[in-house]
Amino acid sequence: MSHSLAHHFVTEACNNAWSNHRLLAACAALPQEDFVARRTSFFPSIKATLNHILTVDWYYLEIFERGLAGLGATRDSWRFFDPEEPFDTCGEIAVEQHAADLRLIALCKSLGDDRLDTVVEIPRRDGAASDRLRRLLAHLFQHQIHHRGQAHAMLAGTRVKPPQLDEFYCTGEADLRERDFAQLGFSEAAIWGERALPPRPPRPW
Repeated sequence: MSHSLAHHFVTEACNNAWSNHRLLAACAALPQEDFVARRTSFFPSIKATLNHILTVDWYYLEIFERGLAGLGATRDSWRFFDPEEPFDTCGEIAVEQHAADLRLIALCKSLGDDRLDTVVEIPRRDGAASDRLRRLLAHLFQHQIHHRGQAHAMLAGTRVKPPQLDEFYCTGEADLRERDFAQLGFSEAAIWGERALPPRPPRPW
């Protein structure tokens, strides 16, 4: 049974992969004209938003992997944003996003609590900065949630019903994610690192 902070980042990475899996499956049902249509949000389309989530993941994954290997930032880190929208279809994005999600899960699984304070160099437009890995991981998860929410809201303006993305954490909702977990190869035990709760006794009312 694991309750370490490092293992918590594993659960966050799995939650991220699951949310992307559900959102991208819904977006894949859109006709291409709806996928690329101009809409009101931070980025002007569902296509642009999903591409941005992916390219930022690429950017930070390289930073994390190099930092954990004791390496600094590279001069060409901005290559991930040229072009800003590398993929035209949801299917192409889904393949690459799934691969990025697996990289992030593997990275988090490789961590112990003692490595979370690793100082990582971050390339910025005005030069290099640095921060601790645990803070950058938290930042990346928040970035993903932020932009998934925007894509989710834009999806609500189409004929495709947005999927529920908030059924990951609660023990009693395991049946709602069972199909997705089977598709992703996830298990409740591996993610939570804990035994199931005992059955709840009946209420007296």
